Amino acid sequence: MASARAPGSCLWGLGGVASKARETPKRSGFWLRCCIAGIEALSWDCSQPSTQPREFRLSPAQPGAIPGAQRPPSAPMASLSPPPSPARPGHPCWASARALLPSTKEGLRLDFGAQVERSVVLLLRQAADLVYGEGGGLSSGPPREALLRLSEIVQDYSWEKLNVGAWRDVDGEWRRVYAYGCLFRALGLCSSGEALPEAVRTCDLGLLMGAPVLDSILARLIRVLQQHLPGPRRPPAAEGAGEPARKKVRTGLPAAPAIATDVAVPRLHCPSLEHFRDHYLTLQKPVILEGVADHWPCMQKWSVDYIRQVAGSRTVPVELGSRYTDAEWSQTLMTVEEFISRYIENESRVGYLAQHQLFDQIPELKRDIGLPDYCCLGEGDEDEITVNAWFGPAGTVSPLHQDPQQNFLVQVMGRKYLRLCSPQHSEKLYPHQGHLLHNTSQVDAEEPDLARFPAFAAAPFQACVLSPGELLFIPAQHWHYVRALETSFSVSFWWT
Repeated sequence: MASARAPGSCLWGLGGVASKARETPKRSGFWLRCCIAGIEALSWDCSQPSTQPREFRLSPAQPGAIPGAQRPPSAPMASLSPPPSPARPGHPCWASARALLPSTKEGLRLDFGAQVERSVVLLLRQAADLVYGEGGGLSSGPPREALLRLSEIVQDYSWEKLNVGAWRDVDGEWRRVYAYGCLFRALGLCSSGEALPEAVRTCDLGLLMGAPVLDSILARLIRVLQQHLPGPRRPPAAEGAGEPARKKVRTGLPAAPAIATDVAVPRLHCPSLEHFRDHYLTLQKPVILEGVADHWPCMQKWSVDYIRQVAGSRTVPVELGSRYTDAEWSQTLMTVEEFISRYIENESRVGYLAQHQLFDQIPELKRDIGLPDYCCLGEGDEDEITVNAWFGPAGTVSPLHQDPQQNFLVQVMGRKYLRLCSPQHSEKLYPHQGHLLHNTSQVDAEEPDLARFPAFAAAPFQACVLSPGELLFIPAQHWHYVRALETSFSVSFWWT
């Protein structure tokens, strides 16, 4: 699906944000065979406990498709040291996790297309042998140790397959391989009951980058793991080494710009389907609908603390930088807890959880939102509607851009300032010439450089401030600029 943030180059599997593709070196088949040989050199005789730590080191993979991005913290390969303590297969978390698996290892369906090397499939089947071993598998430290190493090799190798070129060009079989690697690693981590946050993070990576396997087992495993996680903590924002560089927060603009009556987006209170269709949808005119989403549970329940409580342990993609057109803009993965601590509670930094299908990842939040009734006027089915989350501090900006589908933008927390312009005036908005950003204007909508872009002054705009409970209809291809005035959470519905 085309994206507001660069059509066709989306990196994250759940529809998140765009990336500038950069090819990474491929591991050779010889490298993989060496990994297999190293694994097979380990003692898998479960009757003999491990007496000394084993070292099995691999070269870390190159950064993925995001410029400057690092391998997610749940997939390091620089050191695969043994777990700190022996597994406890009697832990209730392990028993619940094991119960999610098919009754036999044949039910895992570890069959892949010819594009997946046989050596990779061999690693996965060896991992399955460990999980389904005698006595329920992972009965002592060495099998768990070996499972973690096998799964991390699979993750490392398939991660590079996922990070070459645009996301739309990634082969689905490699996404399945990555999902299985995450599944086996999560099982190894949770078998002792001592690494549950890391197991949740691993499952999230499988959901973000992998393909659905075994009836969405990764999502079901997360639900099991969360039942055994400790309660949410509020750690202080980290300082010093490892922190992202401070980003410039947009200053000097009025918190809520004055909007003249003749350019204000019109407002309606719960119009009928027919009235909305005849006067706005058919004519492709923006309008704010009031009283449509007031009854959604999110309008009463959601706050920063509530989101931290429900989703704090979950890993999500985050944009770093004021806007995606900036040269220093980048993306990274972090937990929602880390995002809130670094970017919501620390307003000297700009980070944005933007254009991410969070509700597919976290069904607990999905239950708190509804579906605008007006979407039934479209030609597509309900399951074709794309629902995205937009969560960030004051000052986050989506530059002037257009999307190919109709859009309902629902404001849940905070306020946003928007400017809109009809596609009839596209030539006055100076779209980027390259394919990656052809749906984005070169002009700063609030501080235009009229010497460089003189025709922009003649482009007619509408404007509004969107408040909690309000829904803005943005017609397909309508140009729109968005700036958060406060800590903000919005939900968008793209439909045809």
